[in-house]
Amino acid sequence: MESQDKINEMHFLEQNLQNLLLQKQAFQMELSETKAALNELEKSGEEIFKVIGQLMVKTGKTGVKEELSGKAKFLELRIKNLEKQENSLSEQLEKTRDEMMKTQKK
Repeated sequence: MESQDKINEMHFLEQNLQNLLLQKQAFQMELSETKAALNELEKSGEEIFKVIGQLMVKTGKTGVKEELSGKAKFLELRIKNLEKQENSLSEQLEKTRDEMMKTQKK
């Protein structure tokens, strides 16, 4: 019965790790898009348009730059947090695999 519990735990950890990796990938894509937008913003003139809902509104370059920079910092922080969780889950998964292998060898 204990080995079945370990198998269930491994499946649970693997699913959590997979979900975490998908979240991390989504944040990495969003960060890449944000950095690309910041890069384009640097190349543009002072006249900037921002999409808000279904409207395109003329806005100041400084405000948009601050907003995108803040978003990039938030995303970088979120990715670091997810990487810590990923490492922790990977360690738990490895530990559970090792325990299961020891149990099966007995």
